[in-house]
Order: sequence, then structure tokens, then C-alpha cells
Amino acid sequence: MVAPAFPVEIAVQDAAGTRIALEQGAARIELCQALGLGGLTPSAGLVEAAVESARDFGATGFVHVLVRPRGGGFVYDADEQETILREIRAAVAAGADGVVVGALTERGELDLDAIARFAEAAGVADVTVHRAVDASVDPLGSVAALAGHGVRRVLTSGGAPDCRAGLGVLVEMAAAVSGRLEIMAGGGVQLADIPALAAAGVDAVHLSARGRALRGGASGPGGGVDGFDETDAALVAAAVGAARTVER
Repeated sequence: MVAPAFPVEIAVQDAAGTRIALEQGAARIELCQALGLGGLTPSAGLVEAAVESARDFGATGFVHVLVRPRGGGFVYDADEQETILREIRAAVAAGADGVVVGALTERGELDLDAIARFAEAAGVADVTVHRAVDASVDPLGSVAALAGHGVRRVLTSGGAPDCRAGLGVLVEMAAAVSGRLEIMAGGGVQLADIPALAAAGVDAVHLSARGRALRGGASGPGGGVDGFDETDAALVAAAVGAARTVER
């Protein structure tokens, strides 16, 4: 299935989600785990499986791996930054088309030095900076500063809790980078938001399109919760369908 002119990226957490995104016409995936924590680095085996599925499907530029070593904020110490660098190299070596990264300084500013090192480790793979920009002290300035640092795109809600609230800033971000950087809107995206986001001048939209599965049995007396997230094929299809109505 050909992806729409207004690209839709789907955050997925497993091999099944990868196949659904491929079959329903998504432009690419952000491969991760633990979306309930905002997303963490996926396992090496999952990266390999996603790359293989995309290759078998004939999809290029499809697998983008989130590299985030822990939950919480985006100020990383030296050990954590080294872990990120290792995981970037491992993902690219496994065949990932891109990585999704981000870091802030103690002052809440975008850590451009760290991001430059991440981009260098990624080599020719695409680099997306995630919503760390929305947690910075100046989301608009952070996005504008990324141009020229080896970054292909940035995922942002416009510094707001969701894209609807950040729509005005998304317009400003798109104008500020003036095509030097792709702006991908993400954060609480609903299907009805897609036309307005496209009209705001952003280059793509990102959503998780997930539901809740209860199969697999109880998690047992050791704790945890029953059930898990899974990609909803109908939601992915609807998002891609909404993107197809957008004129570019």
C-alpha cells in the first residue's frame, strides 16, 4: 500500500504492530517499548524482526528506533549518554533506517552537543529528535536551533500537553525552520486533528494508535498489571485514510 502524501508515523511496540503499520500504509514506525513510560529503547531482537519485516514488505526508510535508556526526564549523565551511543550504533548495525533521540542540559536547554554526538553515531541513518524539545525551557527556540546539527526531523506537540493546544506554536515552528528540518506533530493526536495539523504546515503526524489486549493470562502474584498495549489496525487505517484526504 502506498503511503499518503502527508506521512503518518506509528509508534509500535512489537512485531505485530510493525506488520500492521506496513499493511495499512504508514510511512514509517517509531519502534519502542514501554509506551506507558513515554517509550524506551526496544530489544535487539525486536529491532531485527522489524527490519526484516520492512525488508520483506519492500518498504524503505521505515524502521526508526527510539533510543531512550530510562523513563523520567531527558538530562543524561555520562554513563547514560554512552549507553545511548552504543544503542544507536547497535540499531543502525541491525539495519534500522533511523533513530529517535533527545537530551536536555541541567538548565533545561536542548543539549546540542549530545545530539551532535548522537547524530555522528547514527552515520547515514536518519535522526529524529523526540519530544524532549517540548520539555525544554524554549520549545520554539530548541526546534529552530536543531537545523544544521545532523537532524532530519523533530517530533513535537508545540511545547503543549497535546498537539491541539500547541497548534499555534507548531505553525511558528514550521515557519522558523523553513524546510531545513521536518516538523512532525505528535502528542495526543486524534483522527480529527490530522487535517488541521497538515494545514499548520507540519510535514508529518505521529500517533500510537493503540488499544488494550487482555490475552496472555494474569501477570501473577509478583505484581504488574494484566493486559498490554497493542497496535489497533483499524485506527492505523483510519489515520492513513485521514492523511490521504490532505492536499499537499
